[in-house]
Amino acid sequence: MNHLPSIDDFLLHIQANNYSLETLYNYERDLDTFAHFLQTEMRNLSFDKVTKKTIEQYKAYLNSPTRKTSSGAESDIKLKSGSINRHLTSLRRYLSYLLDMDEFVPVPPQTIKLLRMGKQHGQVAELQELIKLIECPTAIEKDNFVKMRNRAMLETLFASGMRISELISLKITQLDHSGKIFVEGKGRKRRFIYLTARAEGHIREYLKIRDDDNPYIFIAERGLNVSNKKKHISPNYLQMKIKWYREYLGMSIKTSAHSLRHGFATYLAESGANPAAIQVLLGHESLETTTRYVHASDRYAEDTHHKFHPLKE
Repeated sequence: MNHLPSIDDFLLHIQANNYSLETLYNYERDLDTFAHFLQTEMRNLSFDKVTKKTIEQYKAYLNSPTRKTSSGAESDIKLKSGSINRHLTSLRRYLSYLLDMDEFVPVPPQTIKLLRMGKQHGQVAELQELIKLIECPTAIEKDNFVKMRNRAMLETLFASGMRISELISLKITQLDHSGKIFVEGKGRKRRFIYLTARAEGHIREYLKIRDDDNPYIFIAERGLNVSNKKKHISPNYLQMKIKWYREYLGMSIKTSAHSLRHGFATYLAESGANPAAIQVLLGHESLETTTRYVHASDRYAEDTHHKFHPLKE
């Protein structure tokens, strides 16, 4: 249980200021992690006894492969710098809220420093490897429902370049026969995403075997969410499955749901798509953000050099 002071008021404040449910969930989960850290790692350290040293210890904890999740479960997945910074930013925002409400704050929020972010681009698997990954559920899943649902999810991710949070929030009423879907992304910004005929076909085939009234397109077959009509499939489940498919295929490049979004942008760019159009498709505010996704592969850079260098002959 989260014993941070005024935590419910803070979350209500986030909700009242028109942030998305995904943002609200992230704040709640991140602060649950901090509360769990104080309770277990710091031996029930009270909030008013938190110091700058405590925050540094929390950073080290987040960076440790032996950390616990917000629910206290074991985790063997090392957080990336961006994820650690999100946890720290959530804590800073919470402390700033307490200050605004004239409540006690043990550490000034501005003293919580974020980790340095490297500017290295993540690798994207070869196109044929990504295609094999997308098709993997059809080959190895034994349950027909799981097979068709997971194939449809992966096809949709790569066809549209949408975020995993956007994918799992899709509702059946958003589908028509136009091949485009109006979605709400980060910061409640809305845009169209576009499906290939191939992806749309897999979604339709999957929906044919559904015999329930859950409004979401992608739902759980079993587990805690299966009987709740307000629930969609969990992002952790999809990430776990992608990891399994990648390992089954022996892919050397680490690939996640977000990697399919990277691949979508990269291979559109390699095929000659305009970066400004890719920016719109990804839902980015600035072209600079898009360039971090649309990084040319070494092979493409070499081909470009051989093709266009003025002294190539």
